[in-house]
Amino acid sequence: MEKRLATTVGESSRLARMRAGLTQADVAERIGVATEVYGRMERGKMLPSVPTLLRLCVALRSGPHELMGMAPIDDSPENSPWAGEVPEGLDDTPEMRKLMRSLRRLTRSQLKLLHLVASAIIYRH
Repeated sequence: MEKRLATTVGESSRLARMRAGLTQADVAERIGVATEVYGRMERGKMLPSVPTLLRLCVALRSGPHELMGMAPIDDSPENSPWAGEVPEGLDDTPEMRKLMRSLRRLTRSQLKLLHLVASAIIYRH
């Protein structure tokens, strides 16, 4: 069943992407994954996580019901409730998520030091 769902999400994503006139690289950038990862999703080789599915819905202006094959892809995406911005917290890039995981492992004094270094870098440019 999971393989069938992955295939359905992939095919629906491809149709919605083509309807929107986007490349796989465009969509991958908008949802914060590598182009190769999005390509695997579109080919039905992997399922997106729930947060990635939400970002995909916004990027493709399609509802989850459309991408999961429960409804046809709407030809008027500009009226879609999914045509807005990605909700805060879901628009992080993979690099930002990796950095946040690393930061959570630091001690309070290490965080203070890192903040000083980051501030120096930011204000230098």
